[in-house]
Amino acid sequence: MVLSAISCNLDENLLSAAIPLFQNEQVEALEWSFDTLYQFRNVPDWFTELLQAFSSEKRLVGHGVYFSLFSGAWSKEQQEWLNHLEKVAANFHFDHISEHFGFMTGENFHQGAPISIPFTAATLAIGQDRLKRMYHACRCPVGLENLAFSYSLDEVKKHGDFLDQLLEPVNGFIILDLHNLYCQLHNFNIDFDEIISLYPLQRVREIHISGGSWEDSQIIFGKRIRRDTHDDTVPEEVFRLLKLTIPKCPSLKYVVLEQLSSGLETADKQHLFQQDFIQMNIIVKKGALKRLPINENNFLPSMLTTLGQPVEDSLLQIQQLELSNILETAGSYQQAQQWLHQSALANTAWEIENWEPHMLETAIAIAQKWKHGFS
Repeated sequence: MVLSAISCNLDENLLSAAIPLFQNEQVEALEWSFDTLYQFRNVPDWFTELLQAFSSEKRLVGHGVYFSLFSGAWSKEQQEWLNHLEKVAANFHFDHISEHFGFMTGENFHQGAPISIPFTAATLAIGQDRLKRMYHACRCPVGLENLAFSYSLDEVKKHGDFLDQLLEPVNGFIILDLHNLYCQLHNFNIDFDEIISLYPLQRVREIHISGGSWEDSQIIFGKRIRRDTHDDTVPEEVFRLLKLTIPKCPSLKYVVLEQLSSGLETADKQHLFQQDFIQMNIIVKKGALKRLPINENNFLPSMLTTLGQPVEDSLLQIQQLELSNILETAGSYQQAQQWLHQSALANTAWEIENWEPHMLETAIAIAQKWKHGFS
């Protein structure tokens, strides 16, 4: 059975939009970003009761935002994040826990945006270590969401295989975000059939759909960049991708609709969110009937290993700090490019020499938008 879910956090606009769906018992599961409650001093009892209701039915999944999986240096904030996860997992039954791919820019742990990393043996070792620590904290299946942002087409093509290698030691799962793929289809002019064939679809346990926005490049005339901003309705093209993808994923259990509060400020926008959910649910129910034979993978590791010291890489840390500073402070694409070629990232596995200009431009926009925290 594939369950239709919403990403549900303690947010007035989102909860207002979701009320009719809850009242009609259409929401079959909840995804909760459990590490975002730091913003609230007091969590209302009714929200806890909502989470507990889905938890008791084993239909609550957790989605992390701030762990910064690939940070080169292990931080006290990461350990605190794991401690929080362990505590939350003791109070709620999570069917699985996931995190974003990448590392967080920004000096403050709750500021910045997830940015990609080079696919190397060093980053692979760090990612595998962090996933093991996540599993030890929550003792349920753990997984990663594919990233919307990439610097180059070569990176796009390698992403699925790298995810597979990362997840293998913990028998982890993938959240396949179809709007993230939609961004890459347009930003790199790649076909869906080609990109989807590069993912280990037997690992896909959850699918995300959402909306986003277009941004005109200031350095390439006529180039429009698709951004994963989660602030608009779901494009019809993403619904089409959902129809194509569900039958390809034998382990699929959840399809989740995401939208930020900033896109749900009016009654009309909330109504469109409800319509998006209804359309998603129709596709889910029809698509589930066409799936490949169901894969019975429980996404739990075959054996539990003892954790040693966290894996770190001092050179990666230096490069990440320098990259974050460049992206967050550069006054223009040209200035960022100049600084990068004078930095510790030049002529390394980061391959900055091959970054697409419009994607570096986008990275600057992302980092500078979120350097004061998510909203």
